[in-house]
Amino acid sequence: MRRSMFFSGLGLLTGIGLVIACAMGQGPGGPGGPGPGGPGGPGPGGPGPGGPGGPILGSPYPGLTRSQLALFNAGLAQFLEVENVPGGLGPVFTESSCVKCHANGAPGGSGDRLVTRIGRVVNGQFDPMIAFGGPQIQDRGIGKFNGVNFVGEVVPPQATIVIKRRPIPLFGLGLVDAVQDETLIMLAQQEVLNNPLTAGRVSVSIDPETGLERVDRFGWKLQQPTVFAFAGDAYLNELGVTTPLNPNENCPQGNCALLAADPAPTNPNDLDNSAIEALASFITLLAPPPRGPVGATQQAGSVLFGQIGCTDCHTPALETGPSTIAALSQVTFSPYSDFLLHDMGTLGDGYPQNQAGPTEMRTAPLWGLRFETTFLHDGRAATVNAAILAHDGQAKASRNKFAALKATQQTSVLAFLNSL
Repeated sequence: MRRSMFFSGLGLLTGIGLVIACAMGQGPGGPGGPGPGGPGGPGPGGPGPGGPGGPILGSPYPGLTRSQLALFNAGLAQFLEVENVPGGLGPVFTESSCVKCHANGAPGGSGDRLVTRIGRVVNGQFDPMIAFGGPQIQDRGIGKFNGVNFVGEVVPPQATIVIKRRPIPLFGLGLVDAVQDETLIMLAQQEVLNNPLTAGRVSVSIDPETGLERVDRFGWKLQQPTVFAFAGDAYLNELGVTTPLNPNENCPQGNCALLAADPAPTNPNDLDNSAIEALASFITLLAPPPRGPVGATQQAGSVLFGQIGCTDCHTPALETGPSTIAALSQVTFSPYSDFLLHDMGTLGDGYPQNQAGPTEMRTAPLWGLRFETTFLHDGRAATVNAAILAHDGQAKASRNKFAALKATQQTSVLAFLNSL
């Protein structure tokens, strides 16, 4: 399912106004319930994407047409499928199935399977070490074929930058994809005006489908602009499956001569982008995580969360643009992220990627936080409290304010976060 089937037009909407209103506690809840950070409650005022009464974790959006539901189910089958060598797996890869990395809570969740990226600095320039198997280490191989034993890659001793990343959850990403570029650009501009010390910035790259510049929104470093691009990158770098979108195999440990022994019957492995389209359909139609129970403690925690400055980056609500899918069209949703790059100081992973500098990271969405088993980009934090206290850089002031709260107030903030 191509992106053009979902979204039309890039005209400016009022999404930024809703974001600002939510930051002031005036939306996006319907009658009877103020929005995130507002005096009456931390979440949407009624049923909706990610709100109380929403679909169960891992399900499609309610109200899809029969054909849309069929696309979701076909994409789910693709997500669960175990790839094999005749189908193009490898010759080096991370895992043989999407669900092996994305399963926390339900298929499409985050995971504890860390991937490794390597690099070094040579003459003042970052080197992703492609000649040594970088930038991502695929630590599994398909075994012996045509006289070559394809084994998993290892970190070469020449690497001076070695970082770990965990898989991001995929719930609700269709909504994120449907946010218009102008909304994110205006949000970044508004942050500069309102809170210049914590303001984020957009990242831009080329949409591989259209060849046009798009605002990025996916990946820990904002390295992908669309769900389709995100899915295609995963097929190549996690499964080792090439497609017309990404037709070149990763050379095992940087040795491209070994690819002559690759047993895959075709090049690219998939002769069209149908597998990527199916995976993108599943992700696009996968509903956001439902909200947990909200009581007085969570409501008090929501207010404190805003007061100590966390909503400067963890924007409570955004609005999508027009879409041919009603569930994604001009919808207000609550990801608790501005999908911008921020300088995180010592919390940054030290790895430049796309337009992100070494210490810059995308604001991690907080919806579905209660389904996570580890926290932060590399899973170093075992608890939400530890993750907060690890914040640095532009988030340092908010971290210090959290640390200065009374124990009961901290408990309220954590209760709020664990209701998302």
